[in-house]
Amino acid sequence: MQIKIWRMRYAKKAEKLEAVEEKPEETMDRTPDEQKEAALSDSDEKIMEGTEGESSGEEISQTETENLENKMTLSSGTKEQETDSEMESQSDTEETQEMSEAGDGEEIPQTDSGNPEDKVYPPEDALDLHESSENQSQSDTEAVQDKNTADAVPDPMKTLKNQNQSDTGGKKSKAQVPGGGARRRRAGKSTSSVRLGSSQVLAIDGQLVAETEAEKARNDLLDLMESQKMGRILTGTIQGVERQESNQSRSLAVIYHGEFKIIIPAEEAVEAPEDFRGRLPEDVLHDMLTKRLGAEVDYIVKGIDPQSGIAAASRLDAMRAKRKEYYLGTDRDGNYRIYSDLCAEARVVSVIRAGIFVDLFGLEVYIPLRELSYQRWMDAAVYFQSGQRILVKVLSVDRSDRSNIRVTASVKQAGENPYEKALRRYSVGNRYVGTVSMVDTNGVFVALDGGIDCLCSYPKRDRPPRGSRVTVRILGINNDSNRIWGAITHIAAPR
Repeated sequence: MQIKIWRMRYAKKAEKLEAVEEKPEETMDRTPDEQKEAALSDSDEKIMEGTEGESSGEEISQTETENLENKMTLSSGTKEQETDSEMESQSDTEETQEMSEAGDGEEIPQTDSGNPEDKVYPPEDALDLHESSENQSQSDTEAVQDKNTADAVPDPMKTLKNQNQSDTGGKKSKAQVPGGGARRRRAGKSTSSVRLGSSQVLAIDGQLVAETEAEKARNDLLDLMESQKMGRILTGTIQGVERQESNQSRSLAVIYHGEFKIIIPAEEAVEAPEDFRGRLPEDVLHDMLTKRLGAEVDYIVKGIDPQSGIAAASRLDAMRAKRKEYYLGTDRDGNYRIYSDLCAEARVVSVIRAGIFVDLFGLEVYIPLRELSYQRWMDAAVYFQSGQRILVKVLSVDRSDRSNIRVTASVKQAGENPYEKALRRYSVGNRYVGTVSMVDTNGVFVALDGGIDCLCSYPKRDRPPRGSRVTVRILGINNDSNRIWGAITHIAAPR
């Protein structure tokens, strides 16, 4: 009876041993859930076997040896199952990590944009660190797998699966770098370039000084707005005189401030004279405005239309503001800023034959021909023009009427008197060459070198025309009155 029981137990053990040997091949086709269920069933069977062994209470050394061998085989099969499950979970983890990296934008695929420099790549340091960590983790996993399967029987299907996994990992590591593993460019230093719209401007000192067209237009508009709101005085050149289409009797002065057109009505650009001499006021103002073409004037903006690029202004308001500051204002000591014997800079606004009109800090002053030069001139337009800046000497200032200040000025007295120096060049009885500057009832004036004139009587022959070259013999010099006179001895033939 005891022998029969032993035989039955030995047959059961043999059947279990065959089942255990077939498990590695079956687990390859099972899903993870089925493998878990199989492992649980095996553990239950082992528990049952242990219970039966305890209840028998029999000591059989040969059977225990066989049981130890079976347990070793079973443990090796279980290890193979765990290794397979770890490899599958690792593959799933790698796929999930790659999908998350692609979603986070760490790995940018290569596009057909044309310019490879426009693509954005991560820094090389981060790339090398990522690759090294992947390689290290993969090598650690392979070492653990080799250790776990050292005692197990090698399986050809498992070897083929590992080889396919290594090939797939190599392809993934190559695909991480766009352009076939090309090195990615590092982010360089910040350049001193300024991006303006679609173009890029390289600055010399790191900060752009030159203005673009948009910045110039913006600054021009800000200048006009500041002049309108704060009363800031702007300066411009009268570049045109227009008449309104709806009212031809009204004239407008045109000044350009950048892209903006500044219009100043004639009654706001020039001061009307006291006597129109029988002419229409609008015609007189139009003529006065025309003679000021090219003049540099001040103005204050009164209105702006940014849509049309036109602004209205007043010159007379700017002149009143300057008169109040320079003629009625005082310094810290209580002295006026403009006073007699002061030399100042003035702007020529109009030129006529008999003299010039200058803008002297908000006040138009007329300077006659005799105060323009120590020489005898016939036409001031030959020597001056509108828009010119000159030095003048203030001869007198009348502030008795604060609303009507009167000033006299001289151009020639602002400089050095040439007679004091030039008269030393000439001596009585000698002959010198000069040019006829003027002919009047007093005689012929000959301009000599040094900016002085020699008054000569009419020659016995033909009277020389103005501008002709003549020879003069000096008859007398008066240093006190700065006078020199002589006689014409020869007239050069005209060329």
